Amino acid sequence: MTYANGRTCYDADSHLMETPEWLAGFADPGLRTRLPALALGGAGSKAAEVIAAARERRGDPAALATLAENVIGGPKGWLALGASDPSERSRALDELGFERQLVFSTFAATQFLWNADPEIRYGGARAHNRGMAAFCADDPRLIAVGMVPLNDPDLALAEVEEAIRLGCGAIWMPSLPAGERSPGHPLLDPVWALLAESGTALVIHIGGGGRPVPRAYFDNGRPKTTDWLGGGENLRAKDYMAISHPPELFLSALVFDGVFARHPELRAGAIELGAGWVPEFMHRLDAAQRMFRRTDPAIEALELRASEYVQRQVKFTPFPGEDVGALIRATGPELYLFSSDFPHPEGGRDPIARFESSLEGFDDDVRERFYAGNFAELLRL
Repeated sequence: MTYANGRTCYDADSHLMETPEWLAGFADPGLRTRLPALALGGAGSKAAEVIAAARERRGDPAALATLAENVIGGPKGWLALGASDPSERSRALDELGFERQLVFSTFAATQFLWNADPEIRYGGARAHNRGMAAFCADDPRLIAVGMVPLNDPDLALAEVEEAIRLGCGAIWMPSLPAGERSPGHPLLDPVWALLAESGTALVIHIGGGGRPVPRAYFDNGRPKTTDWLGGGENLRAKDYMAISHPPELFLSALVFDGVFARHPELRAGAIELGAGWVPEFMHRLDAAQRMFRRTDPAIEALELRASEYVQRQVKFTPFPGEDVGALIRATGPELYLFSSDFPHPEGGRDPIARFESSLEGFDDDVRERFYAGNFAELLRL
């Protein structure tokens, strides 16, 4: 029996664990030596040792068999089954029983996404998208997530076109302003139109919104606090309190600047950003619309309530420790997605059990939406 135990599961968040040479291997020859080194500081002090150990065990039948015995509850990071090898990932999916899985990168954005040189920023994005497409190419259950920065509208459009051609089923974009513009600026409309017309999802993800907590908040006169993983994505208590700020601003711009209104087929996912904030976010969207529509022509032009655009076009992945049942009762069953975060530790060792504990009392239709149906809507399957 698989981990899914007969349940139809579409996993909205999983990751490739890149190695230091991975991105350069997919870059154009003239760019390879110009790419900054992969930054692994967020993975803890022993990242190099763990990568070496993962390479050493690759191809060892006994080691693979041991990992396959408990994929979700076993080693995480580079040591997990299928962390970096696509054939292993297929075996991991066989054991997990997930019928679809979005695959994000983990650290590669540190080599290009924030670079001031547009050749590195967009050339790195193209290399990233080639690599993600290659990782997912041989297993139809795997859906590659490309990455495209929005700073330059023309270059962004070209890379979205290329990512779709490569086979990426979703495009991860930073949950930040598009350079000096709002993501709702008309110059970006061709990007949103292409995603809508092609059925390719826009996704935002933790790590794509910069640092919402000013560093000064961590200087409290006490020894430096590590995150609960000793590395990982460096999510600490104060980070958690602000995790929703970048997605709220980004999605608010898409609502109030009319992007969702102009492109009703555009679908967006807020991934690994939690969902406990969503009900209040939707209330505040409607409150802002009521208060400011008379002074903001773009808001006045909206034909629906602001929250209805979110209800129609956006999905969210709760953390396993959040009360999904309460979220569904507050906002409806069409907004939330199952995710494992495999092979990252944040997903825990039994996410289905934790989600099930908060879904008690809901019928099979609501459960089906959470585990599969809403994912199918997001990806237009």
